[in-house]
Amino acid sequence: MSESYYSLGLMSGTSMDGLDTSIIYSNGTTKYEAISNKYFEYNKELYKDLTSIRDKIASSKDLKILQNELKFIEKEITLFHVKAVNEIIRKSKANIDFIGFHGQTIFHNAKEKISEQLGDGDLLSRHTKKTVIYNFRQNDLKNGGQGAPLTPIFHKLLTNKHKLKLPLTILNIGGIANVTFIDVHDNMSSYDIGPGNCLIDQWIRINSKNNYDKDGKIASLGKINKSILNQALKNFEHKVQDIHGPKSYDVKDFDLSFVRGLSLEDGAATLTEYTSEILCNLAQNCTGEDEDIIISGGGRKNKFLVKNIQKKINSSVKLIDDLGVDGDFVESQAFAYLAIRSYLNLPISLPETTGVCEPCTGGIIVKNF
Repeated sequence: MSESYYSLGLMSGTSMDGLDTSIIYSNGTTKYEAISNKYFEYNKELYKDLTSIRDKIASSKDLKILQNELKFIEKEITLFHVKAVNEIIRKSKANIDFIGFHGQTIFHNAKEKISEQLGDGDLLSRHTKKTVIYNFRQNDLKNGGQGAPLTPIFHKLLTNKHKLKLPLTILNIGGIANVTFIDVHDNMSSYDIGPGNCLIDQWIRINSKNNYDKDGKIASLGKINKSILNQALKNFEHKVQDIHGPKSYDVKDFDLSFVRGLSLEDGAATLTEYTSEILCNLAQNCTGEDEDIIISGGGRKNKFLVKNIQKKINSSVKLIDDLGVDGDFVESQAFAYLAIRSYLNLPISLPETTGVCEPCTGGIIVKNF
């Protein structure tokens, strides 16, 4: 029997609202058990610093221009992670072998082979006295991959553990949305398909005192501007047609210019419809009539968005929580799992998930204590 490890996964998504933490016990292949999960909300200052610096970055050149500010915020966010790690370890009393440290993504451009996640692995290791594995995407990028998505291999583990009916599509709606397809022969493929929460969140953040549209209530009060919507969808279709092979997106690949001038409610309604149309069209193009679609990610909490998706798709649409999986911690558990695989030198990305030239591992391992 292969050895199993206790691994702590840390995931802070594109919403930049806080940190998901998960401890799992796994052998890095077929076995895994969720031990504990906890969410830590960023304070207002850290949230403001992160969203502000991301808004300043339009290209990779800005990473150099803003390097001093980025170093300061990186230390700030790493120390936040330190406090969270020490608290969850103390409460769980688990003897943690590894920490899978995703960091806070602020820029991603696969064409330039750049994926910037704020997070100092050395500092985290020194303060927690644990082996830290971080910078998971760079090796994939160096080997011709898109650097994302990395969670599909964990999606497949969940599918097997919960004995879910195949074929199956997992639609993960984070800031960016991606899909994982698993066929009846257990073959898997995955890729980014477009905007998830990013445009809706940004619109709400700019035009109101809220950080996101809770349950989609603001969008539900608005009226869709169909002429603006149709033109935006045509523009996105042309953009997709120009892409050959796998594609990973960054939130910077999408902008709000097409809804400028609309009211808060009408803008939210139009952006929600835009998002649901893109997700449904691309997901259903690769989905059979008898294939279940399972929605995961923070976007599953937007009831108005999910309702729109369910109306548009002929297949059965369920939330991942309906299957006995805590949807709030799928990605933090995934990076705990990826940390174990990295330590064991097992692949974390595959040609059919990121477009990498061959299965490859990833992550930098640091023990700084």
